[in-house]
Amino acid sequence: MKVDAIALDIDGVLVDVEHSYRRAIVESVEHVYGETIEKEDIQPFKDAGGFNNDWELTYAAALYVLARREKPQLSIETYTGLIAASGGGLEAARTAIADELDPADRERILDRWDRDRLRAVFQQLYLGSDRYRRLESEEPDLDVEGFIDDETVLLDAETREALTEWPLGVVTGRPAAEADIALERVGLDVPGERRYTMDDWEEGKPHPRALMNLADRLDADSIVFVGDTLDDIRTATNAAEADPTRDFFGVGVLTGGLTGESGREKYRTEGAAAVIDSINDLPGVLE
Repeated sequence: MKVDAIALDIDGVLVDVEHSYRRAIVESVEHVYGETIEKEDIQPFKDAGGFNNDWELTYAAALYVLARREKPQLSIETYTGLIAASGGGLEAARTAIADELDPADRERILDRWDRDRLRAVFQQLYLGSDRYRRLESEEPDLDVEGFIDDETVLLDAETREALTEWPLGVVTGRPAAEADIALERVGLDVPGERRYTMDDWEEGKPHPRALMNLADRLDADSIVFVGDTLDDIRTATNAAEADPTRDFFGVGVLTGGLTGESGREKYRTEGAAAVIDSINDLPGVLE
């Protein structure tokens, strides 16, 4: 691909979040409700779409755990399939619950569904007590170190140097403060005007606005967006459809939840321009 600029996701691309964000999803639901989903159950939610925000994925997983108490035969595959069929995301999860349960059971579940508590637990587990106090301006009620310290860097120093030959931007579902922590750890200096985080962008992926605006800011006629989920690829294809005057290429990496040949096939089905084993293979597919 011949491109003028590069846009990067963070999670699963620059840093490995299996033992941080994904662990926080599983353990937050466990902490609040005493039972939870398996870590491998997270990927079907991601594939269903609309869960770029891991807080919302946590809320949807909690809904499933509560629904399973009323309807034990409800499987993750059925639940996430219903979510995908309704367009993905948290509202689709609520629709799935409405479709699967009778009104009385549904109301009992919604009464127990405490998103505020789930978010607070998630942030404490992920950030740790000290960072939570500083970044959230709240007093923690858990004494934890923080899963964020278990994130490993996926970007090699040599690749980092190679990528800086292009104008670089970031499009991520992380809050800005958490994006700062990851980028500092990775060693990438990306100016604020070249970043789109959760704090800058209400719609979230796969809405194309952030990627299109970033192409403007980078003065790019062609831009590649590298991500680890199907919604990342959909973001690029949606941008290409919305702005035919530019070329938008979506590249999937196999260092997130999508792996192996099945991951490659899912990326290709969504229109990925390329699928690479890791971010360190990106320079080899760019001119």
